[in-house]
Amino acid sequence: MTTPKTVLITGTSSGIGLATAIAAARAGWTTVATMRDTSKAENLLEAAAEHGVTDRIQVKRLDVVDPASIASCLDEVIAQHSRLDALVNNAGAGQFGTVELTSLDDFRNAMEVNYFGVVATTRAALPHLRAAQGRVITVTSVGGVVGQPFNEAYCAAKFAVEGFMESLAPVAATVGVDVTVIEPGAVASDFIANVGLDVPALLAAAGPYAPALEAYIARTRDIFTNAQTPAEAVTAIIDALTDDHPPFRVQTSDWARDFVATTLADLDGSAVQTLTNTWVR
Repeated sequence: MTTPKTVLITGTSSGIGLATAIAAARAGWTTVATMRDTSKAENLLEAAAEHGVTDRIQVKRLDVVDPASIASCLDEVIAQHSRLDALVNNAGAGQFGTVELTSLDDFRNAMEVNYFGVVATTRAALPHLRAAQGRVITVTSVGGVVGQPFNEAYCAAKFAVEGFMESLAPVAATVGVDVTVIEPGAVASDFIANVGLDVPALLAAAGPYAPALEAYIARTRDIFTNAQTPAEAVTAIIDALTDDHPPFRVQTSDWARDFVATTLADLDGSAVQTLTNTWVR
């Protein structure tokens, strides 16, 4: 009897992470669904029961900014399942604001969760992924390719993740590990609510940036009105998890592909600047 493959997914309490855990389990994977606070696992467990995959989902605590938590979780996974075939780096946190109005601590926190957390988890998982000839799949964002107003800290972290993974990919391939980044566009999920924006307070504190901020917020609300569902975005992740030869970079919608193409073909940066300038005017 073939032993089911094992995938560890970070940030599964809601949104894309939750939907990915359910989809991976439905695809037959032993799914280790991790989150910083396991008391928030209720929605995941309810969805697992609804889809009949409770026996293939195991909830574990993993805080991507705590190396001891990462090591403990991976030790448990290997002790219980003897293998790790894939890591899905999904955990992340938004950071909204412009640099003059944002503290350095806020910038550092954004980098810790969105970048260093990915580095630390990937680093710890790689010995096991090498043994299994497995893969690393990382949910970045179109914000890791196109810098976006009032998302300076978040986009900086996602740009860093893209650079890290693009540099790692050829090296990891020499030891049999595939690397893929998934670039969602706007996704309707709790991630947006979790940023915790108090728009009136932000505008009141924005000073000379208030007109640009108001224009940006109006534009962003329009975009998220027609956002993808997490389940739609997850299709690309499961394809990367199961394809024999997954591509390095995958966008999750036609809109995301068109948006990312703006910068990938923009040698002098003028196309991106022309586009994003319209968001704040």
